[in-house]
Amino acid sequence: MEKRLKPMDAEQLREYGHKMVDFIADYYKTIENFPVLSQVEPGYLRNLLPDSAPNQPDSFQHVLDDIQAKILPGVTHWQSPNYFAYYPSNSSVAGFLGEMLSAGLNIVGFSWITSPAATELEMIVLDWLAKMLKLPEDFLSAGQGGGVIQGTASEAVLVVLLAARDKALRRVGKGALEKLVVYASDQTHSALQKACQIAGIHPENCRLLKANSSTNYALSPELLSETISQDLAIGLIPFFLCATVGTTSSTAVDPLLALGKFAKSNEMWFHVDAAYAGSACICPEFRHYIDGVEEADSFNMNAHKWFLTNFDCSALWVKDRSALVQALSTNPEFLKNKASQANMVVDYKDWQIPLGRRFRSLKLWMVLRLYGLENLQCYIRSHIKLAKHFEDLVAQDTRFEVVTPRIFSLVCFRLLPPPNDEYHGNKLNHELLDAVNSTGNVFVSHTVLSGKYILRFAVGAPLTEEKHVNAAWKVLQDKATALLGESLR
Repeated sequence: MEKRLKPMDAEQLREYGHKMVDFIADYYKTIENFPVLSQVEPGYLRNLLPDSAPNQPDSFQHVLDDIQAKILPGVTHWQSPNYFAYYPSNSSVAGFLGEMLSAGLNIVGFSWITSPAATELEMIVLDWLAKMLKLPEDFLSAGQGGGVIQGTASEAVLVVLLAARDKALRRVGKGALEKLVVYASDQTHSALQKACQIAGIHPENCRLLKANSSTNYALSPELLSETISQDLAIGLIPFFLCATVGTTSSTAVDPLLALGKFAKSNEMWFHVDAAYAGSACICPEFRHYIDGVEEADSFNMNAHKWFLTNFDCSALWVKDRSALVQALSTNPEFLKNKASQANMVVDYKDWQIPLGRRFRSLKLWMVLRLYGLENLQCYIRSHIKLAKHFEDLVAQDTRFEVVTPRIFSLVCFRLLPPPNDEYHGNKLNHELLDAVNSTGNVFVSHTVLSGKYILRFAVGAPLTEEKHVNAAWKVLQDKATALLGESLR
């Protein structure tokens, strides 16, 4: 008979924990046996599970069996070496161990006193990462700025937008909210629009300026300058500029230095979103893509994307932490303590939206310590090399074209349509995407650039090797051959 599981018992944790680690290790050993993109139909799980929770405890083995038989078929396997969709979300042994330790300690580190090590390790480890990226000293915790781990880049852009909004309103008066204007390219992540909605920025005052192929889909400083001038002329107040290093669709890189100068001359908060591509900038040969970051007020990169740190771990640095605190701080009686009242410590609750927060710095600390800078650089370079290999394969097949210049480890490409038939080209590539993903052997995603339906091949899963890239290309070629044959009939 299965023994009763206690809420927390050290020996039971040891026993069941070993079984769970074995289960996860076996999953990684067999991950290529699963379809990369889950092939289930909507609502599949309701038919497989009871409609109410059990009254009596179930056995742990029975739960594991159900995970294998019922849950895993509904999982899209982000860690599969054949996963090339969206952007990667890396896991690693070090990241997993850090996550395990964080879950085991299970502290809620909203203020320094709730677990001093959680706050102080976060400050230290984000200083380490800032130095690896060669960020300006203004972003280090020794001065007026510092780093904080957010859940996602969406949270990061929201908290700095709120800080920028309140800073602007202190300058121009609270009644001017409807005049505040935000600027970015139309390639900027949709999280900015959501942040504007939450912050009460008028929808028409979120200026998403058109980027096109002539600038490789980067934001044009000339167009920004012209738009700002027009807004100033009608009494609007520019207050926030978001630039991107590695846009979602095509990894476009906005010109930070030029944009930063416009921001400074107009007293605007300048935020740099490098959620995906920031990881590459630990390599000296890619660091120039964030040249101009010294002009920024805030900078963000997702360690959970391409930096071997399990989700979630989004690093945000600001030059002026008081701007975050002024916008987001609350100070109820039950949270007051001597260290906080004396301003001797950082309380990260005042740098984010929620109160509660996990001990996320543990996993980033373990990644940096157990892999080290040189290995992390090699890891990034290996994916970029594989992406270049895929780009070369595409370029050698005259039926396909590479649509935008490859910068990091994303290749944007498409199957060429018949001459002067762009609509059919979009339909053709949509059908190619569906045909490839339905095989279960590979998962790629898409975007639309200048009205063209584009396939995106993002290399970055921890287990991906050249053989997986070659196999994916073979699937793409075979499905393209079948589709082109059908279109000729």
